[in-house]
Amino acid sequence: MKSIQTFGELKKSGYQSKSIKDELRDNLIAKIKNKETIFKGVWGYKNTVIPELERAILSRHNINLLGLRGQAKTRLARLMVQLLDEWMPIVAGSEINDDPFYPISRFAIDLLEEKGDDTPIAWVHRAERFAEKLATPDVTVADLIGDVDPIKAATMKLTYADDRVIHFGMIPRANRCIFVINELPDLQARIQVALFNILQEGDIQIRGFKLRMPLDVQFIFTANPEDYTNRGSIVTPLKDRIGSQILTHYPENIAVARTITEQEAQLDDRQSETIHVPSLAKDLLEQISFQARVSDYIDVKSGISARMSITAFENLLSTAERRALKNGDEKTSIRLSDFMGVIPSITGKVELVYEGEQEGAAFVAETLIGEAIVTLFSTLFPKISKLERPDTVSPYHDVLEFFFEESGFELLDELPEKEYHAQLDKITPLTELIKKYQPNISKEDSYFLKEFVLWGLVEHKKLSKDRFTEGYQFKDLLGSYLSGLQ
Repeated sequence: MKSIQTFGELKKSGYQSKSIKDELRDNLIAKIKNKETIFKGVWGYKNTVIPELERAILSRHNINLLGLRGQAKTRLARLMVQLLDEWMPIVAGSEINDDPFYPISRFAIDLLEEKGDDTPIAWVHRAERFAEKLATPDVTVADLIGDVDPIKAATMKLTYADDRVIHFGMIPRANRCIFVINELPDLQARIQVALFNILQEGDIQIRGFKLRMPLDVQFIFTANPEDYTNRGSIVTPLKDRIGSQILTHYPENIAVARTITEQEAQLDDRQSETIHVPSLAKDLLEQISFQARVSDYIDVKSGISARMSITAFENLLSTAERRALKNGDEKTSIRLSDFMGVIPSITGKVELVYEGEQEGAAFVAETLIGEAIVTLFSTLFPKISKLERPDTVSPYHDVLEFFFEESGFELLDELPEKEYHAQLDKITPLTELIKKYQPNISKEDSYFLKEFVLWGLVEHKKLSKDRFTEGYQFKDLLGSYLSGLQ
């Protein structure tokens, strides 16, 4: 088709013009029939968001994706480009992608009248049929719709009564394209009003011109829930003109969250090759986000973005990489103490309530890590009760007895890999505990699990953990208390 250069050739080829909503609908139908994956790289929405989005496309609706930050709203909008035809013919030189069969601009109409079948045709790839605007309070009607251009009037020697002096805004220039307005509630109410006619009739109104330009645009809006945003809201008449409102959500389980993090994390090849990440470490990282979404210290209405887990994963690997570089280790494995390196990724991505502000962001981040450890601990090892019957022997008795007899067990942050393993191997009862309750754990992952047990016992108030300049010291709880009294 790209070889076609004139309107006459296009007509002879049998090309059928269609609206963008019909184009999206027809291509979606074809992909569904062929059982193709339509929204690749989007996880956790297979049975929720994606069916609703497909129904909206089949219904030829403009769409509002409503959800908290970091829920792949913009990604879904961008992936809809794959449902467009690969190439689209336009009148060559048109600012607003005029359909040669149904021109709407003065330029295209005049050119077709003058040249007829010899009117030149240009081809636009689907990748260029996507326009996006972040709604901010300073956005104007001129930015989106258009305005009179005095320079054009002077250059072409036209009066302001001539519609050729109009400079088209972003929406007319996105004619026959997908146009996304992110964070719609941030758009001033008077600007939202300017969208009414475009969504309903396809008309645009610029200054005093009597324009009727039936624009062909697939609108997709994204927004955070109105009930908590202090920045603005979507005006009711505009909401009424949006065909489908689709609610997005965060991953519902750790497996989906892990898939997203591993897909999105920007890792260096050397990190992937030299740093081993135990499966439990990946689960623990995602569990931190799950804990944050129910934390009393955090304003959950503001959302806990998936970007928190992604950047935390990058920081986690960089913490291990830095240690390996300092020690000259060719390979290393993630340690639980490395999770202290993800705190900067947490503190910058959560909105604290008053209680959280009082405690401090770093304290809240450490609390989330501790709560995540407690949550996963119960899935791997016997439950630790606050009160135990005197006639029962705790599964952790031998481990706790080891610390009762030891004056203090230290794990330094920068220990070389061999020394780190040797230090943990000193706790013989810990090795036996893992053999009993996690017999299938690989040797490579066992050391992370050993440290995980120590941190879990600390969170359950069975051991104490003290931070000093170069690492952590683990002690028997009673011995730690007596040391404090001395």
